[in-house]
Amino acid sequence: MTVDGTALVTGGSAGIGAALADEFAAHGHDLVLVARGEDRLHEVADSLAADHGVETHVLVQDLSERDAAATLHRTTRDRDLRVDVLVNNAGIGVQGAFIENDLARERDVVQVNVATPAELTHRFGGEMAARGSGGILNVASSAAWFPGPYMASYYASKAYLKNFSEALAEELRPEGVTVTALCPGPVETEFQKRAGNMDTPLGSGDLQDVEAVAAAGYEGLQAGRAVVVPGWKYRALTRVSNVLPNAFTRKRAKDLNTPD
Repeated sequence: MTVDGTALVTGGSAGIGAALADEFAAHGHDLVLVARGEDRLHEVADSLAADHGVETHVLVQDLSERDAAATLHRTTRDRDLRVDVLVNNAGIGVQGAFIENDLARERDVVQVNVATPAELTHRFGGEMAARGSGGILNVASSAAWFPGPYMASYYASKAYLKNFSEALAEELRPEGVTVTALCPGPVETEFQKRAGNMDTPLGSGDLQDVEAVAAAGYEGLQAGRAVVVPGWKYRALTRVSNVLPNAFTRKRAKDLNTPD
């Protein structure tokens, strides 16, 4: 099932979001780019329009706000923007012991990574199902297969997105809507700096190429795959996760998330 039309990409001003926007634009999709930083968002939108000859729209929105999804959905309607593909890419993380971290930042992780994409999926996914076509790409992580001490909320949020996506892939397939979870390992973006884990083995280790990850996500969506794990190493890791002792995976994740 080929997914065509305009793609709305959250977190579209940098990192995986910007790479995904470029991937969609390169395949002829018009774009609606969403992020907090207006200047950077316009720079990306203008560059993609010039490079690929597609139509781009910019919506400035803080996705950590509780009413972000409702506001974003209303704005697309007010501007007569039909969303054929929803890319829930925006995500944040906080490194450190959960009970010692700032509660507001931990709350933002849940809002940005779980609540907002779930509501956007409900709103836009319902419209896609009514039309009988569409696609939803949720950017999760290979972290979805494991608990993550010292990044507990982040790992848990990605597990939610993966399982949420797999469930909806079955629910919405008869409605003509494709749902895919993109689950890379650590990717070379600004995420590590913003999450504060650049001094951990995970944040400073081998990072995946952002363009390759975006290409894998786009191809997986178009192929109708429920889960996409780029890179043989991470595919192998996720496949053996069910046979590894839980105590081992918890301890290993703790070591990877502990500053050197």
